[in-house]
Amino acid sequence: MTHTQRYTIHEAAGYINWLYFFHAWGFPSRYSSIASVHGCVACRQNWLQAFPEEERDRARQAMRLYDEAQQILRQWDEAGYHTLFRVRLMEANSDGEDIVLTESGQRIPFLRQQHPQEGKPCLCLADFVRPLMSGIPDRIGIFASTIPSQVPTDKLEETLIADRLAEATAELGHLQTRRQWWGYAPDEHLTLEELFAEKYQGKRPAVGYPSLPDQSVCFLLSDLLDFPSLGIRLTENGAMIPHASTCGFMFAHPATCHFSVGKVGEDQLRDYARRRGISAESLHKFFR
Repeated sequence: MTHTQRYTIHEAAGYINWLYFFHAWGFPSRYSSIASVHGCVACRQNWLQAFPEEERDRARQAMRLYDEAQQILRQWDEAGYHTLFRVRLMEANSDGEDIVLTESGQRIPFLRQQHPQEGKPCLCLADFVRPLMSGIPDRIGIFASTIPSQVPTDKLEETLIADRLAEATAELGHLQTRRQWWGYAPDEHLTLEELFAEKYQGKRPAVGYPSLPDQSVCFLLSDLLDFPSLGIRLTENGAMIPHASTCGFMFAHPATCHFSVGKVGEDQLRDYARRRGISAESLHKFFR
């Protein structure tokens, strides 16, 4: 089951986490709160006055930056630009550190954590899918979101806003997946702050996350999601173009969590390469 959704800039922009936009400009997280302030003069002035006097110039800079970003978003929306999201839901089970797709029998190998915290098990993303030996099918999702190449990203501000829109599109698409397309959380009602804090059931680790450090996984996802039809191509190193794109997996199990695989030892790399059907030497360049 595959769903492809086209969002207007206005729709996607409502799910931007501005904390990371301001972080990219070197602003501490407290300045990103301008995004949640009512737009009237009085509310903005109260926000500014809440900062110590020595920080107000910096706060004014943050306010101007946010206003410029909003202007760019309005221009893109008026120009009719959009974002794209695709999710494919598939029956699957885990078999050790692999996820096996029921329909095709294809195996998607994952890596297991090498250095867990004391008293906790070594985790692998495959752990959050029902084992094959159970005889009961489970399900996983794979997704991609992107900002089409027609959207102008010549300036740094535009590039950073496009990056945030790609993440916002994934956030909105994941929400619709949980509520409607997968439908395992139809009654979920969370605030934006709760969404950004991932208070929902399940997780959507993207390629490049600490639990999914192998950039070559993008090639697997491209085959399963047909990246070219979304306007996405991959470099020889697995980077997505347009740069304002992201992809990864969705898991529904309530215990799914983020973790870091950590440094991959040579023995694990060779086992993983064997399961991928790729030489260990060729995989080295893909690890972040």
